[in-house]
Amino acid sequence: MYIPKYFKVTDFDEIREFIQRNSFGTIVTTKQGKPIASHLPLELHKQGEDCYITGHVAYANPQWKTLEDNDNVLVMYQGPHAYISSSWYGSENVPTWNYQSVHVYGTASIMSEQELQEDLILLLEKYEQHRNNAALWKNLSSQTKKQIKGIVGFKIKMQEVQAAYKLSQNRNETDYSNIIDKLQNEGSSNSKQVAELMEKRLKNHM
Repeated sequence: MYIPKYFKVTDFDEIREFIQRNSFGTIVTTKQGKPIASHLPLELHKQGEDCYITGHVAYANPQWKTLEDNDNVLVMYQGPHAYISSSWYGSENVPTWNYQSVHVYGTASIMSEQELQEDLILLLEKYEQHRNNAALWKNLSSQTKKQIKGIVGFKIKMQEVQAAYKLSQNRNETDYSNIIDKLQNEGSSNSKQVAELMEKRLKNHM
């Protein structure tokens, strides 16, 4: 991923927080030279010094076969994004787009059924534990649990991480503040989220 120096993020704790907050990612592999992708809920786990991304796909999804012992897998995470009008600057320039994006390159392998079950237990706890009548693994019937046969679990050992937070860091203070104000009034949830991120960054760097 091309990342101008203004927008490059290298703090892994910050990147990990971003991944956990935007955990619905895109996995890209190739089959006979053709890129294929799946959009999936993913989890990030630390085991010793290594970090792994885990998830599962339907057995009917042929992409799982490209995840067997594959040392060249790309996972992409996208945060909020918004159009930035050049009319919001103090002097003439070109419009642009603000966004957050993380790319992870790694080595993939297929989980055993036991590993997959353990991963599903954690996934359900994350999204169900705060709900009434939570659909946790331990609460599911044996018949429902048998549907694990219809999915394939995978894990990706992280080898390289690239992160870009393009949030108008290259603009002057006046333009930066004006962009925040304009985004907050755009009436778009994405624009509002980008404004909040920019505001948070401003406070952290004061």
